[in-house]
Amino acid sequence: MEEGRKWNWPYRENSHKLKILLVLEIYKPLSSPFTASLTNLILKYYHRLLRILEACKMSPNLRTTAGTHANIIKLGYGKYPSLISLMVVAYVSCDRLSVARQLLVEIPTGYFDAVSANLMIASFMKRGAVDVAKKLFNEVPLRDLVTWNSLIGGYVKNDMYKEALSVFRKMPRSNVEPDGYTFASIITACARLGAIDHAKWVHHLMTEKRIELNYILSSALIDMYSKCGRIDIARGICDSVERTNVSVWNAMINGLAIHGLALDAIGIFSLMRPENVSPDSITFIGLLTACSHCGLVEEGRKYFQLMKSLYLIQPQLEHYGTMVDLLGRAGLLDEAYTVIKEMPIEPDAVIWRTFLSACRIHKNSEMGEVASTKISNLGSGDYVLLSNIYCSTKKWDNAEKVRCVMKWQGVRKNSGKSWVEVGNVVHQFKSGDRSHPDAELIYKTLKELIHRTKLEGFSSTTELVLMDISDEEKEENLSYHSEKLALAYGILKSSPGTRIQVSKNLRTCPDCHSWMKMVAKVLNREIIVRDRVRFHHFADGYCSCGDYW
Repeated sequence: MEEGRKWNWPYRENSHKLKILLVLEIYKPLSSPFTASLTNLILKYYHRLLRILEACKMSPNLRTTAGTHANIIKLGYGKYPSLISLMVVAYVSCDRLSVARQLLVEIPTGYFDAVSANLMIASFMKRGAVDVAKKLFNEVPLRDLVTWNSLIGGYVKNDMYKEALSVFRKMPRSNVEPDGYTFASIITACARLGAIDHAKWVHHLMTEKRIELNYILSSALIDMYSKCGRIDIARGICDSVERTNVSVWNAMINGLAIHGLALDAIGIFSLMRPENVSPDSITFIGLLTACSHCGLVEEGRKYFQLMKSLYLIQPQLEHYGTMVDLLGRAGLLDEAYTVIKEMPIEPDAVIWRTFLSACRIHKNSEMGEVASTKISNLGSGDYVLLSNIYCSTKKWDNAEKVRCVMKWQGVRKNSGKSWVEVGNVVHQFKSGDRSHPDAELIYKTLKELIHRTKLEGFSSTTELVLMDISDEEKEENLSYHSEKLALAYGILKSSPGTRIQVSKNLRTCPDCHSWMKMVAKVLNREIIVRDRVRFHHFADGYCSCGDYW
């Protein structure tokens, strides 16, 4: 090697090859077998480190990851983008997001290759580190289809549906065409939002791009239109696509169930045997849910037994939960309690919450107390259910004790959120929200609606307001629930006679339910409300649920 010759290591992926070239030049006088063995040794260590990190990524092990990280630094590989990328993913898999974030600084923006970036985006999204994943996405110089899918799918998995739609709308400008996976993710986003205009646009785009329908996309489309309030379109898709996979049937049965169309769901189920499709455990969850929403107790008992005896499907927690819900809604609290006690598996908090909810519906404070003691960590919804039971039976002292416990433990009531789609934009509201740019007009519209419904004989259902306060204060408390604000905005921005659909993250309260019936009658409009449990179609002063929900 020439005296004074300097080697400047390029900061790039293949810099380990240049090191090997240096070693070869140093050992030129030596025999070629030795040179070859040394080269192989260097490559062996490098690839061994790659394999170890790949294993850590698949099977998280913090001790091994940290040890490998130390060896990488000792051997001089601490600046190699490929190894750093794998270390980032490995640390994310071990839930060490802070270390992973620090390592990201070591990778210059220009050296992100698509494969490593995609792995990191998917890994950070999986762990809920959305901000880091988005930053990575913005820094990748060449984004391929997987890069876009990783971000869109990650947003959907983290319940950030509006963000997923926003990214999807930017995708056409990148000259990257969406594929079936992209559409499966964005269809799910539309379904969760209940945004029918977005749903129709996405479906049209999918058809325009000639995306071939498979059972996954067919099921997703049926689910999307069902959750966007258009069960008629969902039924049309089900009738037109190939139905050899049980997922398509399950999507249709579950869609009918959340719309309270139990007899239609049972009718779809009866067609499965002639078409040689065997039901699975999800099929029966849909059937039992349909029966529960319509109070079909005998039919529910029948399908619960049929599942075990004819199809040899062992009931899981979800099946027992739907049976408890079915019996509890029907007022058969003793039988529902017996089902819980005789379960061959340990009932979880969800089942006890289902039972607690039934106790609230039927104002049984004694059994409600039993249910609440079985939930190891009471959440805000559990406290509210229990306090509502006490309020409905006018046990104000007990309700006040629950409220004090909530305050002492720092438990806050879950914030009700509702949203409505207007002009291809989803507008979200919270109870008493005045942050919307049109807040003044929204409240003016709402006050006019409240006045008109009162003239028609409507009176507020104040019995479930948490505090023992005056009726006037209770009525004021109920007047500005999030679904009422969303409806008022929908009315403000739409033409007379058009249908309005509102979605809500919680179960709609009895007062809002009664009020919506009256508004539909006064305005001669169809109003659809999708709450956490099911759909309510209001028209002519009635609701599709028959006040059974």
